[in-house]
Amino acid sequence: MGGVLQVDGVGQIYQAANGEIEAIKEISFEVEKGEFISVVGPSGCGKSTLLSIISGLYTPTVGSVYINGSKVCGISRETGYMLQNDNLLEWRSVLKNVYLGLEIRRMLTPEYKNYAKELLKNYGLYDFKDKYPSQLSGGMRQRAALIRTLAVRPEILLLDEAFSALDYQTRISLTDDVYKILKREKKTVVMVTHDISEAISMSDRVIVLTKRPACVKSIHNVSFPDNEDFPLQRRNNPDFRRYFNKIWGELDVHV
Repeated sequence: MGGVLQVDGVGQIYQAANGEIEAIKEISFEVEKGEFISVVGPSGCGKSTLLSIISGLYTPTVGSVYINGSKVCGISRETGYMLQNDNLLEWRSVLKNVYLGLEIRRMLTPEYKNYAKELLKNYGLYDFKDKYPSQLSGGMRQRAALIRTLAVRPEILLLDEAFSALDYQTRISLTDDVYKILKREKKTVVMVTHDISEAISMSDRVIVLTKRPACVKSIHNVSFPDNEDFPLQRRNNPDFRRYFNKIWGELDVHV
């Protein structure tokens, strides 16, 4: 096994009132250390189910997930999961919200607390550490949620529609900020998104899933010049439209 993450023949079947529902089927791929992978597919095809399996929240019906060669059995400390909503606790300060994951994992040591504060300093939120979520903009709240996730030092970061709750202008700007943070922290990322443009602008590879039961339809390597390798710069490159049209054409959105 090569990559930091291996998804090996994973499938998931749910029991419903009217019988079994097959959500995903025989999904396999690998992710190298430091890669940014996006997963796109038709609405309801099982993208979020796949992330939950990678994190260990769900046990697949068939197949296995491996992180650094070890099989994922139960919730993995090697992953950090960032959801669509920031889920900041309104009665806790920004700093106390950032500490929350450390508290839950019983990792609130001086070393980790200092690391969390350094993240806040590096990414422009330290001056707001004693503020409350209601005093932050939408973009700042999402950055605080990202820092909370990074504070536990996960090997792999899972993003589930992490920017979709923001208005378009904030979302475009934040993807640039988040991309720079993740590259600086050298994180391996798997992101689920409905937004093809977002996937292309941030990713090293884009995995396209079929309609349910989802399987891998194609995998696209995304490459731009080194001097145009941030999301906003990528969107202005002529190749951006070519990637978009190809991926859009492969989605079963008209079925």
